[in-house]
Amino acid sequence: MGRFIYDTNANAVDIEDRTLAHLRIVIMNKLRRAEPFMFDVEVGDGSGRRSFWVHPSVPLQFHFYGSRPPRINRAWVEELMLAASGPNGLSIVPEPADELPPQTA
Repeated sequence: MGRFIYDTNANAVDIEDRTLAHLRIVIMNKLRRAEPFMFDVEVGDGSGRRSFWVHPSVPLQFHFYGSRPPRINRAWVEELMLAASGPNGLSIVPEPADELPPQTA
């Protein structure tokens, strides 16, 4: 279980490491393009949802508890990017099946 930290530890949400790795790619790319956006996420303790206005001026941290980076599913990154660019902002969508390149013999 990883942690998305927005500005301070008081503004943190626990997110599974694999999901957090994909969110990191999306958030990094949106901010690199100077595109602020809303990030809406369920709070892990079941107490509801939190919304963060993600802007380049606010410090972010991605704390991963696992020691190995997960394999990235490009299809999931693309779906998350579409969500982040949409009118409702970024939210965690289910991971689609990974499209592996065909293997050669």
